Amino acid sequence: MDISVTPAAERIARVLAGQRISSNGDGDAESAGRLVDQAWPDHLDDALAVLRTLREPDQAMADAGDAAIWERMVLTAIERGKPRTVTL
Repeated sequence: MDISVTPAAERIARVLAGQRISSNGDGDAESAGRLVDQAWPDHLDDALAVLRTLREPDQAMADAGDAAIWERMVLTAIERGKPRTVTL
């Protein structure tokens, strides 16, 4: 199994940004990589909303594996995806 080095929330945010920017999605940019690199942080809240929705597996997902492990994994992705705050 492949394991990504990029946090799940960032990967989702990049997909959302790419879908809106790229001509392969709803956008018009033929080469969207640089634009996605700049825009994905603007989609982080949406990405976290997607992850919050996925916390609870549906029945088919629960039947395929361990629902408690799934929930812990998604909660970890949510926590890791939250913007870090700096107190000065």
